[in-house]
Amino acid sequence: MANGKFIFKATLTIAFFILMSRILGLVRESVIAGLLGTSYLADAYQMSLKAPNMLFTVVCGALATVIVPIFTEYASKGQKREAWGLFNTVIALVVFFFLLASIIGIIGAPLLVKFVAPGFTGATRDLTIELWRIILPWMVFASLASLYTQLLNANNIFGVPAFSSSVNNIFIIVSALTLGRLYGVQGLTLGTMLAMAAMALVQLPTLYKAGFRLNWRLDLHHPGLRKIWHLAIPSFFSLSITQINVFVTFVLASWLAVGSVASLGYADKLIQFSIGLVVTALTTAVFPTISRLAAEKKMDDFAATLLGSLKIVFAGIIATTVGLITLGHPIVNFVYGSGLFGSESVEMTTTALICYSIGTVGFAAGLLLTRGFYSLQDTRTPLKISIVQVVVNLGFSLLLIGILQHAGLALASSLANLTYMGLLMWQLEKKIPGLYRDGLWRFVLAVLVAAGLMAAVCYVTSEALMGLVQGKMGLVIQVALAGSAGLLVFVAAFFVMGIKEAHVLWQSFKAALAGRKG
Repeated sequence: MANGKFIFKATLTIAFFILMSRILGLVRESVIAGLLGTSYLADAYQMSLKAPNMLFTVVCGALATVIVPIFTEYASKGQKREAWGLFNTVIALVVFFFLLASIIGIIGAPLLVKFVAPGFTGATRDLTIELWRIILPWMVFASLASLYTQLLNANNIFGVPAFSSSVNNIFIIVSALTLGRLYGVQGLTLGTMLAMAAMALVQLPTLYKAGFRLNWRLDLHHPGLRKIWHLAIPSFFSLSITQINVFVTFVLASWLAVGSVASLGYADKLIQFSIGLVVTALTTAVFPTISRLAAEKKMDDFAATLLGSLKIVFAGIIATTVGLITLGHPIVNFVYGSGLFGSESVEMTTTALICYSIGTVGFAAGLLLTRGFYSLQDTRTPLKISIVQVVVNLGFSLLLIGILQHAGLALASSLANLTYMGLLMWQLEKKIPGLYRDGLWRFVLAVLVAAGLMAAVCYVTSEALMGLVQGKMGLVIQVALAGSAGLLVFVAAFFVMGIKEAHVLWQSFKAALAGRKG
C-alpha cells in the first residue's frame, strides 16, 4: 500500500512537470511549423535531428535501463558513495564517446546523409548536410542531461529532471522566434543544440545536493563497470533494433513527396505528448520501486505494482487514442495551422496522426513492460522481441507504402508496436506466473466498452460544434468541449460498470491531494 501511495504521488509530481513540458513542446512545434511548414526546410530540419537522436537513444537508452537498478542496489547496501564514483566514470566515458561521434559525423556528413536520407536530392540534401554539422554536438549535451536525470531518479528526485525538459522547450521557442527569424532554419538548429546544454546544466545543482561530484578520473577497473556493460549490451542491441524501425520509416519517407518526413515528425510529436501525460510520468515513478522490490525478492508486491501500473496505462492511453482519432483534424489545425502550415500540411499530418494513434497503446505498454524486464535484470528478452518488431514493421511498411504513402509507414509502425506489446506480455507472464490473474482482461474489456462510448460522444459533439466559431478559438472550443464530454462519459462508464480500479484511483487521488494540503 505504501508503495502504491508513493508511486501515485511521484507520478502526480512528474505528470505536472511533464504536462508543463509537453504543453511547451506543442508551443515549440507550433512555432516551428509556422516557420517551416511541411516544406523542404522542415524535411531537412527533421532529418538532421533524427540520426543524432537515434544514436543518442541507443547509447543513453541502454544505460537508462541499468542506472536505476544498479544505483539502487549499491544504495541498498549502504554503498552510495561507491555508486557515485562508478557513475562518474560512466559519464566521462559517454561524453568522450559522443565527442568522438560528433567529430566523425561532422567530417563525414555528406556520406552519412546519403545513407540516412537516400531520397533527398538537390537543395534538400545540401541543407540537411549543413544542419547536420550544426546539430551534432547536441548529442554530448543530451547524454549529460539523460544521465543526470537517471541518477536523480535513482535518488527518488523527480521534479527537477522533469522540469528540465521545460527549460529545453523554452530555449527552443525563444531561439525559433529570434535566431530562426534572423538566420532561418540554421539559427533554429543552433538554438536546438544550445537548448539541450541548458537542460543538462539546470540539473547539476540538485545532483550536487544529492551527493554527486563531477571529476574526470576514470576507474576503468571498477567491478560495477563490468556489470553495467554486461547488462546494458543486450539493451543496446535491443534499442538498436528498435531504432531500425525509425530508420526504415524515415529512409522510405525520404523517397516520398516533399513534406512526408515533416508530417510524420509533427504527428509523432502529438503522440509523444499523449504518452508523456500518462506513461512517461508513471514509468519514471514506478521503475525505482519495482527495481527495489525485485532486488528484495518481493515478487508478489512486484507483480501487483506492475499490474496496477499496466491497467493505468491501458485506461489512460486508450482514452487518449480515442481523442486523437476522433478529434485529430481540429487538434492538428489548432496546434500547427499557421504561417507556412496550410491546409495540405494539416491533411498530411492528420492522416499520419490517426495511423500512429492505432498503435499508441502498444508503444506505451511496451515502455512499462520493458521496465519490468529491466528490473529483473533481464535485458535479453526485450532484445529478441525487438527483432520480431523490426521484421513486422519492415514487412508492413513495404506492403502499405504504395497504397497509403506516408500514412502507410505510420500504420506499419502501429502494427509493429502492437505486436511488440503482445509478445512482451506473453514472455513476462512466463517469468512471473499469474501476473495477470487479477482481472486484467476483464478490465481491458471494460476500457474498450468505455472507449467506444467516448468515441461516439466525441464524434457527435465535434461535428455539432464544427464551424460554429471561426478561427483558433473555434478549434479550442470544439476540441475542449468534445474531448471533455467524451472523457466524462468514459469515466462515468467506469463507475457504472463497477470497475474497482476506478474507485482505488479516486481514493489515491484524494489521499495525494490531502497529503499536499497537509
